[in-house]
Amino acid sequence: MQSVPETNPAAKIVPDNASNLSKKAQVADMFNNIAVRYDFLNHFLSMGIDKGWRKKAIAEVAAIKPQNILDVATGTGDMAIAAAALQPKKITGVDIADGMLEVGRKKLIDKNLQQLITLQTGDSESMPFATGEYDAVMCAYGVRNFEHLEKGLTEMNRVIRPGGKVVILEFSHPSSFPVKQLYQFYFKYILPTLGKMVSKHDTAYTYLPESVMAFPEGKRFVDILTKCGFKDAKAQPLTFGITTLYTAFK
Repeated sequence: MQSVPETNPAAKIVPDNASNLSKKAQVADMFNNIAVRYDFLNHFLSMGIDKGWRKKAIAEVAAIKPQNILDVATGTGDMAIAAAALQPKKITGVDIADGMLEVGRKKLIDKNLQQLITLQTGDSESMPFATGEYDAVMCAYGVRNFEHLEKGLTEMNRVIRPGGKVVILEFSHPSSFPVKQLYQFYFKYILPTLGKMVSKHDTAYTYLPESVMAFPEGKRFVDILTKCGFKDAKAQPLTFGITTLYTAFK
């Protein structure tokens, strides 16, 4: 399958505009630098709501009773760990940030899941997996960070078996008053300040809201999924549209 032209405005949003590195390299470096504090910040800055979002995503994965699951941009493995409740035969997590994977592997040992879940370094745009190898592919808050969105989605489509399912969580923009105004204030002022204080990283939590605002959400992303070979793509806003759950089939 040929990839479609890049239509992602968020591709131009990078963690450090002064850097000569590619977006992919900058994103990997950023996550490696915040890896040890990432889980705390993820739950703290979302006020714990992220756990409910992942539960809804896992319920969508469960609908096809998958035996072989891939978690793209797995980070520290939260989605992969949540999917263990589905009792599949195998779960694989892939990410470009080795520092995040190191944290994830420690969590697997603590939860005695290292036999079920494998976390490995890999690029979403060129994954070392066979065509049609997986029943389901998941990605939580990772597609926004792809350097080439359509290339990554097309690759995700490739590794799913015919009839298999993709489930994606991504931040979006609330549109109703007063949630929209509160969300924008939080993202512009509160989140970057708290994120910088705790992570000790100058730009990670400035990059986050900027990339969210630029990302093609809702119907625009559904259309991109369709262009990348998926069928019956749908978008389900969660928590007043703060995040969106996308599902589609191959």
